[in-house]
Amino acid sequence: MRLHAGADAVHWSRWQLQALKALIPTTRERRTERVLLVGAELKHRSALEVADSLEELAELVRTAGGQVMGRVTQRLEHPNPGTFIGSGKAREIAERCRAEAVDTVVFDDELSPAQGRTLEAVIGAKVLDRTEVILDIFAQRARTREGKLQVELAQLQHLLPRLRRYWTHLSRQRGGLGAIGGEGESQLEADRRKVQERIDRLKLELEEVRRQRATQRQGRRRHHWPLASLVGYTNAGKSTLFNALTRAGVLEEDRLFATLDPTTRLVRLPTNQKVLLSDTVGFIRKLPHQLVEAFKATLEEVVNADLLLHVVDASHPRAAEQITAVNAVLAELGVADTPVLMVLNKVDLLPEPGALAAWREQHPRAVAVSARTGAGLEDLLDALGNVLRPAREFLELAIPHAEAAAVARLHEVGQIVSREYDGETARFRVRIPPHTRGEFARFLVAEL
Repeated sequence: MRLHAGADAVHWSRWQLQALKALIPTTRERRTERVLLVGAELKHRSALEVADSLEELAELVRTAGGQVMGRVTQRLEHPNPGTFIGSGKAREIAERCRAEAVDTVVFDDELSPAQGRTLEAVIGAKVLDRTEVILDIFAQRARTREGKLQVELAQLQHLLPRLRRYWTHLSRQRGGLGAIGGEGESQLEADRRKVQERIDRLKLELEEVRRQRATQRQGRRRHHWPLASLVGYTNAGKSTLFNALTRAGVLEEDRLFATLDPTTRLVRLPTNQKVLLSDTVGFIRKLPHQLVEAFKATLEEVVNADLLLHVVDASHPRAAEQITAVNAVLAELGVADTPVLMVLNKVDLLPEPGALAAWREQHPRAVAVSARTGAGLEDLLDALGNVLRPAREFLELAIPHAEAAAVARLHEVGQIVSREYDGETARFRVRIPPHTRGEFARFLVAEL
């Protein structure tokens, strides 16, 4: 595992770039790192919830390239301000790390900069939190310029308050009048300025990305095409479903956060209506706030959607908790009021026949599919057409056979209900979008 620093975009001297890379915590060096996981049983969490969260953290660590050696839990009334888990438990973890040759300790909760410094001093090993592991994965998976900019912004925002933690090896000499000076302090302040300057520049570049996306959306809106965005927990099968509906060839992997960069494709529904379908990054419990902020440019496809397709892994034992986690992120994005169509994916993997009936009882309007086998996809397209069906006018038109272009256009934008051929004229009963009525006004026979 390795957190990439986005060095190709930072206009610093070579030694400054190397220093920045050294500052950002990494969990992959020349060999696979041995990782110990730590979770806290706080009073508002059950032991089962903590165990499930640690299992997810273990999958995150494996996705990033680490080897999980074990797990430790500590029951707490509230986090310890110095070490999060208490000094006694920290010393116990230190002994286990030495005995089992553990390189890295990963906490399931976000640590403050002070807690990180103290824990590394006590444990004697690298200490990361859940946020840093997610940043690691995002850095590995980003492929487009936009994705790399967003990951780098999130990394630097996370790093900025923690710089002091990574400069403790530099000397600090006492200067005159009792001030603390020396090369360590001056280098720390210089790096803070450099990191903040880079953050400001990244925000400007991402603002340009947002403007470009807004221009693209305006072009799409001219065609009156609605936008439906796939959302859901990471690894729920969104990309597989997206490919099944659009044949887009988006990366599909049974791994967390396999897709980071958004993809949008045009889909023609059975009603002959065109819909833009967008695949976006998956959500997760405890998704760091700075990631949501940094990925606003990507998540604008969710914010501006006319419909959200909430894809759920119906076969997952914690599917209900995953639905809650996704709804929490949607609320943070301010789209809790956007219409949602729930899609129960992976129904071919349900453990028992009655499981689907139970899902339908809880979510009667949901559509059950298997993106892998193709089962239920026609039902999903029909449901999309019903939910996104615009106000259409039901007309009878008489179009001469010589008007081949008009007939072709009618097939392109309208839903043909019936057709009859009478001599040199073809009569159509058709539903068309209101904005296209002017194109066919001269062929109008009756409004139905």
